[in-house]
Amino acid sequence: MARELRSQATKEENKLWYDFLAKYPVRFLRQRPIGRYIVDFYCPSCKMAIEIDGNQHEQEEAIEYDRLRTVFLGTMGISVKRFTNDDINTRFKFVCDTIQALAPRSNPSS
Repeated sequence: MARELRSQATKEENKLWYDFLAKYPVRFLRQRPIGRYIVDFYCPSCKMAIEIDGNQHEQEEAIEYDRLRTVFLGTMGISVKRFTNDDINTRFKFVCDTIQALAPRSNPSS
């Protein structure tokens, strides 16, 4: 399933991956299974998941699903940082700066 999701990545997921995370000195993984969930991006050394939310995440059942996933990941010590498609498309530097602040290049575990 994760492999399939990687091949069907959204434009915004691809932009974040190819224009920033793939070259970032701290290792990130795409479409990483964690328990019964798959996160868009995961940094093992920082124990941080990054989610890129499209409009479907504004629907009530999606909001609850995302809340439950965030709680589950939190029990594993994984923090979740969410960005919207609009963030990627209009505030890309802000997104990259935020990730750099949360996953600094000098992370000794990377």
